[in-house]
Amino acid sequence: MFKKLLLVMICLTVLTGLLIAGGTKEESEGALHIIVATDATWPPMEMVDESKNIVGFDIDLLNAAAEAGGFTVEFRNTAWDGIFAGLPAGEYDAVMSSVTITKERKKQMDFSIPYINAGQILIVRADVKGVEKLADLKGKSVGAQIGTTGSFEIEKIAGLTLRTYDEIGLAFEDLVNGRIDGAVADTPVAADFALQNKNYKGKLKIVGEPFTDEFYGIAVKKGNTKVLETINAGLEKVLNTKTYTKIEEKWLR
Repeated sequence: MFKKLLLVMICLTVLTGLLIAGGTKEESEGALHIIVATDATWPPMEMVDESKNIVGFDIDLLNAAAEAGGFTVEFRNTAWDGIFAGLPAGEYDAVMSSVTITKERKKQMDFSIPYINAGQILIVRADVKGVEKLADLKGKSVGAQIGTTGSFEIEKIAGLTLRTYDEIGLAFEDLVNGRIDGAVADTPVAADFALQNKNYKGKLKIVGEPFTDEFYGIAVKKGNTKVLETINAGLEKVLNTKTYTKIEEKWLR
């Protein structure tokens, strides 16, 4: 009888220890830690600075979302070719790298709520007044890379003269030198040339809002609802706030 009672007590002690250990482990883990792959070659969204730190709009935004949502993030610089293959392989938990949400991609992975419309936007010289949209430049010439959505949008506006270029950088060069009156490009490309490029910074500005839809989202492995819901909860606390506006002004305005 004594042996049976002793055995029961030992079992209870072991079980209690396991429960306590489990609780300690959960507490020690704390906030969910999310590893995020990004191809840091796409300024101003993600890039490597002079100190070899990964910086940019995407990085600031997700860090802010992590702080607001109570989780932590770790960015890993990952080459674009094969970046999505790392999700099902479990190499990381998410991909945030200026990824456009498309129907085809949604078949292979899940996406967070959209965090930016990176569609086509208008760029003019810094001293130009009263221009907020393409129609405000009627009677003038506007440049875009040939065959792009931007060039098609310019063609839709009666009274505009379209100037096409093999490379968008040539359009910005002509804009700075007064050979055209505006240029149209993807929002991140526009921000990179107008705000980050030392040759154009202070000479050009972005006006108005994107006039086409090209939404970026954070990709996660199909069915990984824990990571997806955690990211979305953090994003929802940051989007449409002063914090988001500050990040946007820092990198895209």
